[in-house]
Amino acid sequence: MVHILEHSVDLQFPLGDGIHCLIAQIPNRLHMEDRLFKLIDPDDQRNVIRSVVDLAASHDADDQLHFLVLPESSVPYSHLEELIETIGDRFSQNTVAIFGLEHITLLQYMALMERHAEDNEDSLAMVRQAKTKSDRDKPVNLCATVIKERSGRVRCFFSAKTHPFAGEESVDHGFDLFRGKSFLLFRCEPMTFNFMPLICFDYVYRDLNSSNIMAIIEMANDMYARQRQELDLLVVIQCNPKPEHKVFRDVATGFYGEHLFKTPGVRDTITVFVNTSEETELAGSFEKNAFGYSYILCGIRHKLPRIKLSEFRTDDFHGSSVSRLRFGQATRIYTTRIFPHHETDPRSSRAMLKVTGVYYPAPGPAWLRIKGDDLVMGVSDEDQSTDW
Repeated sequence: MVHILEHSVDLQFPLGDGIHCLIAQIPNRLHMEDRLFKLIDPDDQRNVIRSVVDLAASHDADDQLHFLVLPESSVPYSHLEELIETIGDRFSQNTVAIFGLEHITLLQYMALMERHAEDNEDSLAMVRQAKTKSDRDKPVNLCATVIKERSGRVRCFFSAKTHPFAGEESVDHGFDLFRGKSFLLFRCEPMTFNFMPLICFDYVYRDLNSSNIMAIIEMANDMYARQRQELDLLVVIQCNPKPEHKVFRDVATGFYGEHLFKTPGVRDTITVFVNTSEETELAGSFEKNAFGYSYILCGIRHKLPRIKLSEFRTDDFHGSSVSRLRFGQATRIYTTRIFPHHETDPRSSRAMLKVTGVYYPAPGPAWLRIKGDDLVMGVSDEDQSTDW
């Protein structure tokens, strides 16, 4: 069964004004290299990531970014330390960046956690306990959570994916994806706000005796019973050619449905799924019209108003007991505000979610905001360039 490791972080968000979240639905171009899924052109991807960071850092104090989320496997490992340094130099205090790295070996993963040992001591101990000598070259699919605290201190946390998709498994068991043993729960102090990052199939994985999502629900229910706190935000990063597969809808239905028992720890949770765009190239994937469709879920008791525009719409995820804000497939940046305590905070909005901006790619690379009629009718192919 997966372990949930708690970390206290010094963050203060303005809950009454909403939490500003930037979702980057950008393409990945991955191929197999020494049994690892690696980015085909890491320098080109670095430029794309840099353009996203430039946009994120451009928000002024009145519109400060709080969460930046990039998809699974989207950041080159060679660019990681530079990205961490950029976050520390250019981002404001009280900022969280969640992103996936291309595959690295278990030996590299352990070395990475040792470089940032202060924040990863418990995770590193679990990996050391689980690994064998033959595991050192196994691929690791990992998520990084980089936090710039209220004091300006930068903290770096890493977690490994617990469950592989088909391409991350091999006939030779020795080259299967290394399976992570833990999830990370971040508890903000002095405010009350709790969030968790997951990687794609970690959201839906189960075995004969337990499931990842049930472990999260039980943890959140226990937190509610002991302290009257809830899991406020769940972030799932993906590089998924089937983001709307029935299994994701079924798990979301169980997560929010309360069909068998009360789940006060997660009933108000906002779940953000961030996928790669339709331009993604993934070795071994032959899906047509795949990828894209990032979305945000909340429980049906927080039902969103019905809306359908060129870039996003709201629905119930094919009849599930959720309210969903669903984006399209194209390469886009979406900025949103979430109001996790909107029912109890009289200063906040009556809607749990708001879209504050949609950006399309332009030469540079750079990003241009979609305005007016274009938001309703869409942006023509001639107006946008993704030849990065």
